[in-house]
Amino acid sequence: MKLVLLTAIGVGGATIFGSLIGFAFKKVSHHFSDIVLSFAAGVMLAAAVLGLVLPSLEYGGKYGLLITIAGVFAGAVCLNLIDKLVPHLHRLVGNDTEEHHNANLSKVLLFVAAIAIHNLPEGIAAGVGFGSGDTSQALIIAGGIALQNIPEGMVIIGPMLAAGVSARKTFISAMITGLVEVAGTLIGYFAVSIASAILPFALAFAGGTMLYVISDEMIPETHAHGNERGATYALLAGFCIMLATDVLLG
Repeated sequence: MKLVLLTAIGVGGATIFGSLIGFAFKKVSHHFSDIVLSFAAGVMLAAAVLGLVLPSLEYGGKYGLLITIAGVFAGAVCLNLIDKLVPHLHRLVGNDTEEHHNANLSKVLLFVAAIAIHNLPEGIAAGVGFGSGDTSQALIIAGGIALQNIPEGMVIIGPMLAAGVSARKTFISAMITGLVEVAGTLIGYFAVSIASAILPFALAFAGGTMLYVISDEMIPETHAHGNERGATYALLAGFCIMLATDVLLG
């Protein structure tokens, strides 16, 4: 339990760490953030497949394939519905436009709420990973999500400061988005601990949410600034490093 709590704090703290970088540099290079985000996408892709989808098949028994497919699509549909209600990063912020720099307070609050809402299922995915009993895989999943949270924390600072929000309130808002992920991690862990029968579906569901985030949000964001080749190789590097880690630790 102590490891789960520390992991939850680490996953949520990554957003806060990213926000501190955002304060320090104010204007972070798109190329740098794209490479970090692409690497994180590769890590999350490997973690989703190796740490969530494949174990779901294994634990599902006779109906493992059906349970896994249903879980993956359920996770994706869930995030898709959330996306329709509260658009996420690349839809609310976009590139450096006048709208971005002159965002009013209500839009900024929606922006922060969007990140917080999207962080909940990501946190749940980190927590569910521990339900399989494979600590190394769970840490890989959590590490991928944490890596994704760093550039996410970096980019929320600029819009809020530009909208006239004080540095103190901006930091508190970033911290809240991270705390939501901490809560999600604990929810995911306790859910599968209390009802182990849901573990195969929960693993696939978590995998589906991660695959959706990678395809719908992370990859489009990293390919939006003319650095597609660098982003692609960074994703492959992240995937292969996690693949090697899984083989060596396995």
